Amino acid sequence: MVKSMKSKKNVYFFGAGKAEGKAHMKEHLGGKGANLAEMTNIGIPVPAGLTISTEVCCYYYQNSNKFPSGIQAEVNKAVAKVEKVMGKKFGDSSDPLLFSVRSGARASMPGMMDTILNLGLNDQSVKGLAEVSGNERFAWDSYRRFLQMYGDVVMGVQPEGKDAHDPFEILLARKKKQKKAKEDNDLTTDDLKELVSEFKALIKKTTGRHFPTNPKDQLWGAIAAVFNSWMTDRAILYRQLEKIPDEWGTAVNVQAMVFGNAGDDCATGVAFTRDPSTGKNFFYGEFLVNAQGEDVVAGVRTPQPLTRGAAKGTGMMSLEQLMPKAYKELAAIRKKLEKHYKDMQDIEFTIQNEQLFMLQTRSGKRTGAAAIKIAVDMVSEKLIDKKTAVMRVSPDQLDQLLHPQFDPKAKKTVIATGLPASPGAAVGRVVFNADDAESWKAKGEDVLLVRIETSPEDIAGMVAANGILTSRGGMTSHAAVVARGMGKCCVAGCGDIDINYKSRTVKVSGRTVKEGDWLSLNGSSGEVMAGKLPTTQATLSGDFGKLMGWADSFRKLGVRTNADDPEGSDLARKFGAEGIGLCRTEHMFFEGSRIDAVREMILANDEKGRRKALKKILPMQRKDFEGIFTAMKGLPVTVRLLDPPLHEFVPHEDKAIRALSKKIKMSPKAIKARVDQLQEFNPMLGHRGCRLGITYPEIYEIQIRAIIEAACNLKKKKVKVLPEIMHPLIGTVEEFVFLEKLTHRIANLVMKEKKIKVDYLVGTMIEIPRAAIIADEIAEHAEFFSFGTNDLTQMGFGYSRDDSGPFISKYLENKILPSDPFQTLDQGGIGKLVSWGTKQGRSARPNLKVAICGEHGGDPASIYFCHKIGMDYVSCSPFRVPIARLAAAQAAIENPVAKKKKKK
Repeated sequence: MVKSMKSKKNVYFFGAGKAEGKAHMKEHLGGKGANLAEMTNIGIPVPAGLTISTEVCCYYYQNSNKFPSGIQAEVNKAVAKVEKVMGKKFGDSSDPLLFSVRSGARASMPGMMDTILNLGLNDQSVKGLAEVSGNERFAWDSYRRFLQMYGDVVMGVQPEGKDAHDPFEILLARKKKQKKAKEDNDLTTDDLKELVSEFKALIKKTTGRHFPTNPKDQLWGAIAAVFNSWMTDRAILYRQLEKIPDEWGTAVNVQAMVFGNAGDDCATGVAFTRDPSTGKNFFYGEFLVNAQGEDVVAGVRTPQPLTRGAAKGTGMMSLEQLMPKAYKELAAIRKKLEKHYKDMQDIEFTIQNEQLFMLQTRSGKRTGAAAIKIAVDMVSEKLIDKKTAVMRVSPDQLDQLLHPQFDPKAKKTVIATGLPASPGAAVGRVVFNADDAESWKAKGEDVLLVRIETSPEDIAGMVAANGILTSRGGMTSHAAVVARGMGKCCVAGCGDIDINYKSRTVKVSGRTVKEGDWLSLNGSSGEVMAGKLPTTQATLSGDFGKLMGWADSFRKLGVRTNADDPEGSDLARKFGAEGIGLCRTEHMFFEGSRIDAVREMILANDEKGRRKALKKILPMQRKDFEGIFTAMKGLPVTVRLLDPPLHEFVPHEDKAIRALSKKIKMSPKAIKARVDQLQEFNPMLGHRGCRLGITYPEIYEIQIRAIIEAACNLKKKKVKVLPEIMHPLIGTVEEFVFLEKLTHRIANLVMKEKKIKVDYLVGTMIEIPRAAIIADEIAEHAEFFSFGTNDLTQMGFGYSRDDSGPFISKYLENKILPSDPFQTLDQGGIGKLVSWGTKQGRSARPNLKVAICGEHGGDPASIYFCHKIGMDYVSCSPFRVPIARLAAAQAAIENPVAKKKKKK
C-alpha cells in the first residue's frame, strides 16, 4: 500500500504552448492528460489546465478514499498558472475562471466515467459571467447545466428505478412544456433562473445537503467524484470487457472552460479524422451551434455534419459553410494530428466566438472493417510500416468480419431508418432496458436493446444484446461509440420510432412493436426491419487478405483448425487454416442414422457383437475422412480417436429406449440394464479416452482402419494426405505404447491389403497433469503432442468446466482469479505444465511437434504464450483462424525470440 507520495510529482500543468507532460506518459497522466499535454507542446490551441496523476487515484483507493498530503498545494500552484494564462481568477465573482473536470484513464473508456462542466459558478459569479460575456441567458444556462451535472455526479441525485428518468430532466421537460419550448435553447433567461432555483431545491430535498457555493469546495468534490466513478459498476464491467486492469486508475483533468453555448458564433463538436465505421479517409463528425459537449453525445438535439459534402441533401448547414474560418483551422489540425500520432484520431472541439479550441484527441475506436482499411491505407500513405499495421488491428476485431450478414435476396419490410452507427446484422426480440436484456439473454433468447438513448448505465444490456436501436443520438452518441468499440450492430437516431417505456412498445409506420417481438437491424444501412431476417456468410475484402498476408509473413506459429466435417474444413481453409489440429471423431457418430449403429456397438454384450456393429460404422467413418482429407488438400489432419464415455451415446428416457429397441432388435429391459451399467459417478475421470481403446481395442481398430483406408483410397487418386492419429487422455507411457502398437499393426495391415503406402504420425493429447510431468518418457514413443488444455485446466484446477460458472464469476469479481481459466490459459499454473511438457518432450525427441488444441487455441493471450514457449502451431475453431493468425503475428513482433515457423 502506498503510504506517502510527498516525493513524487502528482500534478502537471499545460497551457500557453508549454506542458509538463508528454504523449508517452499515458500510464501516469492517462490518455486524455497525456494528449492534452502533447497537443499543447505541438502548438495546437488547447485551453490551459492541469492533470492529477493516476497514482493519486490508486492512493485514494488504497487509503480509504483520502487524498495524499501535499496534493492540495500542488493543485493550488497549478491553478495559479492556469489563472495567469487565462487572465482570470478561480472563485472571482466578477470575471470568474470556470473549470471542466474530466476523467482520463490510460485506455479509452468512452462515457464510462464522470464529467463536470462550468465548475466555479454560484449565485454571485453567474452574474459576473453574464456581465463580462454580455449574454445573461448564456450565463444562467451554464449555471443550470452545472447544477444538473454536479447534483448528479457529485451529490448523487439519481433516478429511482430502472426505467425512471433523470429527475433534473423531468424538471427541464416540465419547464419546456409550461413555456411551450421545443428545445432547451428556446427557454428564456427567466425560465433558466427558475430552473436554477428548482434544481437547488431538488438537490436539498434529495440529498439533505445544500449545493456548495464555495468554488474550491466544488473543485475537490468534483475531483473525488471522478475518482469514485472509476469503481462504478458500468466502469468495472467495461474494463472487464476490454481487459483493462482495475489497478491502472484514472487521472483527473481540470481545464479552463471555453464555451460552445455562448451564442450563435459558438459551437461544439466531436469528430474522427477518418470514418470509424468504414475506415474511409474523409473528415467524419458532427457539431451543434450554441451547445456544450454533452449535447452532442446525448442526442438531445439533431447534430449537423462537419463538411459541405456530408451536408448535401440533408437540408442542414455544415460547419464548413457556417463557420468557414474555424472549419479551415479544424481541417488543418485534423491533418496535423494524424501526421503526428500516425493513427486515426477521435477529437473533441469547442468554438467560442469563432475561436477554435481543442479539448481532446485520442486514438479513435473503430469497427473491425475500419481498423483493417485504416491500417492498410496508412501503409500506402507511408505513415506507418507493415509491422505497425499488423499491430494496429486487435485480433478480436476480426470477429466482426467473420460472421453472417443479412441475405441480400431475402424479402425485407423496412419500417424505419436511422443512422448506420455500427455495421453488421442483428436479429432479436425487443427489450427496453438493460436488466431485461441480461435476463432474457441468460434464458437463451436473442435480444435487441431498444432505448430512447443509451447511457453508461446500459453497458451490461448492450453487452447482452445482439444489437442496439435508439430513437435519439447521432453517429457520435454514446450508443454509437460504445457499440462500435464492442463490434455490436447499432442503429442510432431513428426519429421515426416512438418508444414508450411504460407500455413497453414501439410505434412506427402505423404499427405497434411490443416487447418480445422480432426486429432485424442493419447497422451498415440504418434500416430497421420487421421480423426475423435470414443471414449469409460475410465476404472478406482485399484489404483483409493483404493484412493477413503481412501477418503471415511475421508469425512463427502455424495455425490449424478444429473441424469434424468437410464443410468446416473447407471454411477453415478459406480463413487460412494450415491443417486440422483436432478432428473429434465422436462428433461424426451423431449424424443421421449412424447413431443407431454406434448404440448397437455400445450395447453389445461381447466383442463379437461390437465388431458386427462396427462393420456398419466403418464405411461411414471412411467416407467422412475422405471428405475431410479432400477438403484439406494435402494439409495435415490430426484425428483424435474416440474420447467421451460411452453413456453419452445411449438413450436414457423410456420412450427413446423403446424406439431403439425396435431398431436394433434388443429388448428395452436389456438396453436399460446396459445403460445403467455404463453410468458413472464421475465420467470425466472414468471410462473414456485411451481407456476405451485399451478395454475395447476393436473400437480404435475400426477408426484407425477408416483413417488409413481413406488415405490409401485418396492417394490412389493422386490426392496428397497427411493423417496424424492422436490417442486421447494418456496418463502413462504404457498406455501409449499399447495403443501405438495397435495403430501400427492396423495401419500396416490396411496398407498391405491396399498395396499402397501412406505416411502418417502417431501422437497423443496431453490433457492429464501426469502426462505433462512425464512428457520426456512419452516423447520417446509419440511423434507429436497436442495439449488439450480444456481437460488439463479441469484436472489441474480441480474445476468442472460445466459446473464452475457460479463460483468462477465470484472469483473474478473478488480478484481471486484474473480471468476465466477456461477462456484464457492460466499461465502461472497450467501454463507451467504445458511449458514443462514441451521442454521435457523435446529433450527426448528434438523434432517433436508440439501444439495446443483446446479452446485456448483461439485466445490471443494464450496464443502469445504458445509462441513464447516455441510451439509449432495452435488449433482453433474455423471462425477463430484469422484471429489466431493475427495474434500469432503480433506475438512474434512483440517477442521475436522464438523458433522459426516450419515451412509447409
